[in-house]
Amino acid sequence: MDKVCASAEQAVADISDGATVAVGGFGLSGIPAVLVQALYDQGASGLEVVSNNCGVDGRGLGVLLEAGRIARVTGSYVGENKEFARQYLAGELELELVPQGTLAERLRAGGAGIPAFYTPAGVGTQVADGGLPWRYAADGTVAVASPAKEVRAFKGRSYVLEHGITTDFALVRAWRGDRHGNLVFRRAAANFNPLAAMAGRVTVAEVEELVEPGELAPDEVHLPGVFVQRVVHLTADQAIDKHIERLAISASSTRGTV
Repeated sequence: MDKVCASAEQAVADISDGATVAVGGFGLSGIPAVLVQALYDQGASGLEVVSNNCGVDGRGLGVLLEAGRIARVTGSYVGENKEFARQYLAGELELELVPQGTLAERLRAGGAGIPAFYTPAGVGTQVADGGLPWRYAADGTVAVASPAKEVRAFKGRSYVLEHGITTDFALVRAWRGDRHGNLVFRRAAANFNPLAAMAGRVTVAEVEELVEPGELAPDEVHLPGVFVQRVVHLTADQAIDKHIERLAISASSTRGTV
């Protein structure tokens, strides 16, 4: 039952070329930065990533992206990464763009053993009708387009069929966790982390604070350990090494400073 790994490197050692990997985080909030760096150092390539976004230039999944190690992304927001845009438009990267709520539910459904579900999101658009450019050719033409999806009416309203997502691995970050893999997420980090963790067949969680089994009250656990196979305890320096995408400071906040 003790799921603690000796290091992040050990925890990601068996992620192979071409593996599918769900990654938690929203922007740079709650990203498993230490595990992503360990995966970069490990060398796996041709990865198919499922994540809300793909980090930013030089941080988060952007580190793997810049190294050309990601072949395909399923996500919902990619607007903060110039290298992502370059690779996608140049035909070097495949992208399945998914409405954000649909992506969250596809991950949750996959983790819950639900193969598919119907949602009104995307009805009447290319999300349902097909034709979204998944991958461009080098000459700018569309090499791979999204297929049309089944649309069905329920009580007079149309819904599109979406499939649950499962992945070979999942990488997530938690505020607290115990040796059994029970996790607690803090504030904005409770975004896609629980959902990504559910979707992974092998889920690796980096935790800022490791506690012994029984120290977490059952009603404060956000994700039960049944969804987590490996736990990595971060050092103090790793735990506080956090970044934000854009720093905005009002004029009033600088008054009286030197």
